[in-house]
Amino acid sequence: MFIGTGTTVSIGGVAIAEILDVTPPGMSRESIQSSHMGSTIAHDFIPSKLYDGGEVTLEIAFDPNWAVPISAAAQSVVITFPDSGSSTWTFNAFVTGYEPADPLEDRMTASLTLKVTGAVTIA
Repeated sequence: MFIGTGTTVSIGGVAIAEILDVTPPGMSRESIQSSHMGSTIAHDFIPSKLYDGGEVTLEIAFDPNWAVPISAAAQSVVITFPDSGSSTWTFNAFVTGYEPADPLEDRMTASLTLKVTGAVTIA
């Protein structure tokens, strides 16, 4: 069992400060129906060769002075988990969304969404 305290994220080599929550890439792969006239009981499927790296969502402390890289090209992203071996997930991604919140009498936060492009390397 692991506790998320201590997880770090960097985008383009720059560490993201005051991370509150990280949702790592949710990878998925399509299934291709391969049923034919000889399929008599149920549909047959084969896996696609390519997978979708998914998206990453970060909840962070909102800094009104941070220049959000919303128009930047894909950059290297590294998520380092606080397990005993400091596991890392490394991939390229670009910003697809940035949504700040400024609630009355509460902490200002922002949601940052990244789209993974290419493979996710888990080490």
